[in-house]
Amino acid sequence: MRRLLRSTLLASIATAAFGLGAVQAADCPIKIGGIAPLSAPGTVVGGEAMRDAMLIAEADINDAGGVLGCPIKVVIGDSEGLPEKAAAIMEKLITQDGVVGVGGGYHSSVGVASKGVANDRKIPVVFAETWNDTITGDKQKFIFRIAPLSSWASATIWRHALTVPGIKKVAILTENTDYGIPAAEETTKGLKSGGVESVTFSVDIGTQDYAGIVERIKAEKPGMIITLATGEAGYNFAQQAADAGIGPMDIPFHVSQVSLESKAYWQNVPDGNMAFVQRIGVPENLFNEKAKKFSATYKAKTGKGAVESYAMEAYDSIAILAQAINEANSTDGEAIVAALEGITYDGTLGKIYFPYGTKKDPSADGKGDEWWHQWPDPALTVIQYQKEGQNSAEATIVYPDAYKTGDPIFVK
Repeated sequence: MRRLLRSTLLASIATAAFGLGAVQAADCPIKIGGIAPLSAPGTVVGGEAMRDAMLIAEADINDAGGVLGCPIKVVIGDSEGLPEKAAAIMEKLITQDGVVGVGGGYHSSVGVASKGVANDRKIPVVFAETWNDTITGDKQKFIFRIAPLSSWASATIWRHALTVPGIKKVAILTENTDYGIPAAEETTKGLKSGGVESVTFSVDIGTQDYAGIVERIKAEKPGMIITLATGEAGYNFAQQAADAGIGPMDIPFHVSQVSLESKAYWQNVPDGNMAFVQRIGVPENLFNEKAKKFSATYKAKTGKGAVESYAMEAYDSIAILAQAINEANSTDGEAIVAALEGITYDGTLGKIYFPYGTKKDPSADGKGDEWWHQWPDPALTVIQYQKEGQNSAEATIVYPDAYKTGDPIFVK
């Protein structure tokens, strides 16, 4: 009882000291939700990275004094990468756990399925890694995103593909999800604009056996393979392709983004040298001070040699919500949205802001609806593993020229 009274008294003193009367002692800790795939068929290594990052954000925020005089608690729900699970998890976070905002989110299908639940209940969400354009494209008031649009990310991949010498045909492996389908369509369109033919092969999320698909791809005799699939299944595809003689050391091969987790990649794809991987965010040599601090903490916590871009996004999604709550001086959803629309947050990914929303529609600048509550400046790069066992942080950045650290090696 004494401990409870002391905690209540300290929270009251902190609230009074900062002039923050919106949150009473009984509201401590302030809960912020996090969504991540921690079970199959979702991208477990990505989900675990996001979970670790969100918990580091919790610790950093609390070490800095918390929010509105209260500590925060990040409550993480496992989406399993499934739309039906995602909607239920969002509902639980809001109605049972009592979160005042939600960060995280890896799979686009999870974002598409869960955002309406949050919007209807007026709970702000800052999605970290959900790329599908429609997530912000229907202009829901309480939905924000710091990941790139799928159309932007796809453009980085197909534009890089067009730099492959003598490229004539590309084989695309995609998943039947809200990420994979539009990403394949955008990639196909982009390649065609450069005079390159493409053929797409679709699989269900979590597919493990690619033997039949690999043989069909092999028969097409492509000059490059692009993987637009999430999760550990992408490891299986890359290694099974390598076993069949069309892997990363045989032809130019763009592997899935989860391959940024170098240890897991090399364990699962021992024949994965020369693979290309897309990365969000600037290279480590250009990290700002917050990114350097987070990277060091993350590496110490996880034992990894590099920090993945989706971990940085997850960290920033929680931290920007915390800043918005402080600036709003309230945990009310409408007030948090107003703060987010006017926010300037110096995050691990850079300076994050949202130029379009209720005060300025994207159409005012001739932009499409997908720019609504969308951070416009994420850096997009392509790295290449050029040494077996290489750490992704040390891999050569081969595209675009603005971040390039070396030339690509195109195998034949």
